[in-house]
Amino acid sequence: MAQIIDGKKISQEIKEELKEKVAQMKAQGIERCLAVIQVGNDPASAVYVKNKKKACEYIGIRSASYELAEETTEEELLKLIEELNRQKDIDGILVQLPLPKHINEDRILLAIAPEKDVDGFHPVNVGNLSIGRPGYVSCTPAGIIQLLKRSGIEIEGKECVVLGRSNIVGKPMAALLLRENGTVTICHSRTKNLKEITRRADILVVAIGKPKYVSADYVKEGAVVIDVGIHRMENKKLCGDVDFENVAPGTSAITPVPGGVGPMTIAMLMHNCVEGIKG
Repeated sequence: MAQIIDGKKISQEIKEELKEKVAQMKAQGIERCLAVIQVGNDPASAVYVKNKKKACEYIGIRSASYELAEETTEEELLKLIEELNRQKDIDGILVQLPLPKHINEDRILLAIAPEKDVDGFHPVNVGNLSIGRPGYVSCTPAGIIQLLKRSGIEIEGKECVVLGRSNIVGKPMAALLLRENGTVTICHSRTKNLKEITRRADILVVAIGKPKYVSADYVKEGAVVIDVGIHRMENKKLCGDVDFENVAPGTSAITPVPGGVGPMTIAMLMHNCVEGIKG
């Protein structure tokens, strides 16, 4: 019987620990503040921003909200980020993506000071991760490491396969598994003999962005499967990149969608805000 890894429960545990830490910091006169910037009124972005503010409120850190009009120029946004970089009472800056088409996302993310880049997207933080130096780590991959560790799943010495090579999940995920002494292979849409490679995995992380792409014949008996994907089907139900019903029976542990990886992303964002950069 596969262990269903409960991301809601684990993310709640992390938030409770952070709440306690924030209370201790406040007692010492230390307060944390996250600046959240949203440009335009994309409905999905509005929901994410609301959830991030709620999480800040829950653990006891301040959030400064900047809701800008759709027609805000790139220069205006850069000017705001520059001001927030200088403000000593702002510990983290988060720009909700996607941005309107007339704004260059790369330019905006580069403008955030690396020491305030709680999303872990700045090239300085990405570089620090790859060479093992302290820096912010992208929240979803960091959350997956916590899911594994807090579910009693050993990473060291395991054959780990990451399916997907995005800058936000695939690449940092591989670096983190390597940091935990896993033996790591990255696969992608151009990989030959994909099933042969994924079937070697003791731990398979799927972040390929295609609904129900991975079926049982991609997965070794008894493997741990982490599903990063989230898609809304025509029947309005959510599913992941893994065909859960087909794959789950043959695994030792698997994350569901929803309720697996998703809740961990905000929990780890809060962790970055509270803990700052640590070695």
